[in-house]
Amino acid sequence: MKLPSWSRIGLWSLVAALGAVSFAVLAWSRGEPVNALWLVVAAGCVFAVAYRFHSAWLMARVLTLDQRRATPAIVRDDGKDYVPTNRWIVFGHHFAAIAGPGPLVGPVLASQFGYLPGTIWILVGATLGGAVHDSMILFCSARRGGKSLGQMVREEVGAFPGFLALISIIAIMVILLAVLALVVVKALAESPWGLFTIAATMPIAVLMGLSLRYWTPGRIGLVSAFGVAGLLLAVVGGRYLPGTPLEGWLTLQGTTLAWWIMAYGLFASILPVWLLLAPRDYLSTFMKIGTVALLVVAVVMVAPVLKMPALTKFIDGTGPVFAGPVFPFCFITIACGAISGFHSLVSSGTTPKLITSENDIRIVAYGGMITEMMVGIMALIAACAMQPGEYFAINMKGDPVAITEKITALGFPVTPAQMSDLAAAVGEKTMIGRTGGAPTFAVGMAQMFAGVLGRHLLPLWYHFAIMFEALFILTTIDAGTRIGRFLVQDLLGCVWKPLGETRSTAGNWLASFLFVGAWGWFLYQGVVDPLGGINSLWPLFGVANQLLAVIALALGTTVLIKMGRTRYLWVSLSPLSWLIVVTLSAGWMKIFSADPRLGFLSNAAALKQQIAAGGTAAQLAEWHRLVFSNHVNASVTGTFLVLVTLIVAASARLWWQLLAGRRAPDLHEDPYVSQASTLTAK
Repeated sequence: MKLPSWSRIGLWSLVAALGAVSFAVLAWSRGEPVNALWLVVAAGCVFAVAYRFHSAWLMARVLTLDQRRATPAIVRDDGKDYVPTNRWIVFGHHFAAIAGPGPLVGPVLASQFGYLPGTIWILVGATLGGAVHDSMILFCSARRGGKSLGQMVREEVGAFPGFLALISIIAIMVILLAVLALVVVKALAESPWGLFTIAATMPIAVLMGLSLRYWTPGRIGLVSAFGVAGLLLAVVGGRYLPGTPLEGWLTLQGTTLAWWIMAYGLFASILPVWLLLAPRDYLSTFMKIGTVALLVVAVVMVAPVLKMPALTKFIDGTGPVFAGPVFPFCFITIACGAISGFHSLVSSGTTPKLITSENDIRIVAYGGMITEMMVGIMALIAACAMQPGEYFAINMKGDPVAITEKITALGFPVTPAQMSDLAAAVGEKTMIGRTGGAPTFAVGMAQMFAGVLGRHLLPLWYHFAIMFEALFILTTIDAGTRIGRFLVQDLLGCVWKPLGETRSTAGNWLASFLFVGAWGWFLYQGVVDPLGGINSLWPLFGVANQLLAVIALALGTTVLIKMGRTRYLWVSLSPLSWLIVVTLSAGWMKIFSADPRLGFLSNAAALKQQIAAGGTAAQLAEWHRLVFSNHVNASVTGTFLVLVTLIVAASARLWWQLLAGRRAPDLHEDPYVSQASTLTAK
């Protein structure tokens, strides 16, 4: 029954007031312990208000969705890439594809600044930036036959900036997928339980895809029940691998696992989307959302205190986890949980080829983004509810005794015995130096669950969390590789048009081999990196990811002007302006900072001095590799900054011409086709 208008006004006013009070408690607390429930309530209220009001306004007034307009999935249905798909399966695929390491790893790493900077960025950035960014690009692509971001920039902004955008996007995608794959390798290397569960999702997904396509079409509830049951059996079954032949077969070194992940990405990008990609992502979403929901319940029941202060002294850039001040590095470290350029590739890659109604954009793009916001908040809680000394020890490499002494001297007491006890409690040999963010989240998550169900289950929950993170991230790799294949085919099509056709088998295989080979090279370098890869690639990942969002928002601004929505330009220009300042600042600092812990070039210079002073053969080999990595990272970052600056400059020039009436606002949307006429014709 619908509530009277005065009741609805009162209810939503109460929700808004509760969120404001919760956020005020978090912001004003200094020194005294703060319960994590305040953060859960604040995030929940932001989620509810944003989806109920902001998303409705964005879809109706700014984008003006038309549910009667046929989508590319219906108009171009080919049974392979363009496939009309149930909105909840699309939501599952989209959420699984966008929710990579960002909402898990980013908030954990940024916790060294305290819980407040990350909280503000996740809640504000996700609603006013990320959700706008994702919805706008999905809308643009759905109106243009499911075209990629690079194609749309070429058509709407111009041929030259479009070519630059395509080159930039492919290059950025290579770095993004290499880092995503590296996090999976670090989580699953020599972990037969986790690898067994991840591998089992593949045949389960294929059976789901075949069933929905041929055996039980339309029986989504039955097929979903089968998939969830199979997934749970795989999770439990992995516990019984020790002592069996499977344990040896599934205990893989990092380099071997890297090759297997490359092979998976290759086949996932070529097989029909309904066979593996969509059902596997849909299946993964059950575990992702289900686990996060259970984590929310655990937080409510345990009501942990946030032991990390609101602000630490490391906001000045002296943090032991990674170098760099809170501005701009908090805003590139936390990417997917707030705003992420990678989302624009999913929103202009696989997702627009699956939705059956423009109205689905609200639940899929906006809903998916703020759901990921909640994941980021839970990751932040998991990290900040730990003892700060343990948090810093996990995320620093070096001698265990020296690390604990250094952290204690910084004002966060921790001892080697304390870290040994923690490792024993979660069933690991050591927890010192387990960098990358994933182990930290796993410890925090396991402690939450163990607080409800008993500490004797801590090892089970820890390894479950590691597997959960790998599953979370791998679904981004398969969708990302398929999207990368589309982008490379766009580029190949400029050389020879038939190779750009998604129906071309030769074009599909050639583009997939080229793209997987590119990100696979960076992945392999990260696996053999002496510093563990993450330390070398994550800053580059953050800068590249946010620069990609700059390109997407520049396109969105162009489309709004051409649609005559100039009164709403602030919707896209506000996050665009912020990201330009943040990414240019961060990129410049990463290249030219005089601090060797921060700047690529200064770090390379310091390493060259060490090489000149001499060392063992192993040390010299390691230092030479790090010098090479720093020079590559500096060159790649500088190239990204130049390319994106040129694209934004070309877009701004076009905006001025359009607003001054010197150029006609020619939109390149596909011809209007009604849903009714398409369905009747079929």
